[in-house]
Amino acid sequence: MTTHTDDTAPVEYTPEQPARLEWAKHAPEVYQAMVRLDTAARKGLDPTLYELVKIRASQINHCAFCLDMHTKDALAAGESVERIVQLSAWEESRHFYTAKEIAALELTEAVTVLTDGFVPDEVYERAAKHFGEAELAQVIAAITVINAWNRFGVTCRMAPGHYRPGQYK
Repeated sequence: MTTHTDDTAPVEYTPEQPARLEWAKHAPEVYQAMVRLDTAARKGLDPTLYELVKIRASQINHCAFCLDMHTKDALAAGESVERIVQLSAWEESRHFYTAKEIAALELTEAVTVLTDGFVPDEVYERAAKHFGEAELAQVIAAITVINAWNRFGVTCRMAPGHYRPGQYK
């Protein structure tokens, strides 16, 4: 891939690697079940919070495909570039987020990085203070679903850069 910037020589980017496996094509029933699960998980959640959770989990899991998708969807929904950029360092950038969003981000990190142990009581309790039980269940579902999507994306090495906002809705 070659691109030109103003008054400079062309920049030669490394070639895009093809996906290892087009898993959705080979496991369409699983893919459709994931889409239904994703649709159910987002019900009743603020769309901005939902995308922040998806972006943060995808950052932790190094899922470039999901990062591409959810940053584009967040921008299309009106999220600011600044909040998306600061998301990977949200702990140092708390003033960019509401207390409710911070609680969701803490919970996202705890659920996503279960190899560190379990979801700490204090993280769960902070989230429970900002979300009613039904909404908290939806947030946990959204975190769980994006982690599953990330595992498909990372394992199959799905290529980022081709997604258009709302493409899969």
